[in-house]
Amino acid sequence: MSTQTPPRSSWLKPALIGAAVLAIAVAGYASLARSTPAPDVTFIDIKGNKISSQSLRGKVFMVNFWATSCVTCVKEMPQMVETYNKFKGEGMEFIAVAVKYDPPNYVLNYAETHQLPFTVALDSAGDIAKAYGDVTLTPTTFVIDKEGKIIKRYVGEPDFQALHKLLQKTIAG
Repeated sequence: MSTQTPPRSSWLKPALIGAAVLAIAVAGYASLARSTPAPDVTFIDIKGNKISSQSLRGKVFMVNFWATSCVTCVKEMPQMVETYNKFKGEGMEFIAVAVKYDPPNYVLNYAETHQLPFTVALDSAGDIAKAYGDVTLTPTTFVIDKEGKIIKRYVGEPDFQALHKLLQKTIAG
């Protein structure tokens, strides 16, 4: 009884295919892992003050697109306040951007009634949402590092425990 050894070429092709797939996966991960620069925009808060994204460089900040009519936005807002209060002493900034379809008087009423401690901005023309990749779903939250790069985008309510770990790491970074 003779046993034949399979030719080398029988395992070579699958090995090469596996290596190619692995290389593509690594390249894809690396391109996704690179952070994208946050757009240069000017936020106008509910008091009429202007805040440029350039003025926030050197700080970690969050931009949260929300609406008073968005159930998830309203549900997550107390945790956003808690997150802001936890990290503001470490220099984190937070801007809640009310989307263009949200009536300014509703936004002002909500901000005053709920005593939002962070900047609340209006995006009446939708320009800021467009600059951030045409945000249409609320809530959408961006975490931006000290160099002005978007390091995380949440669509829907964030996992706040993971968000807090990310903020701690980024602020300490």
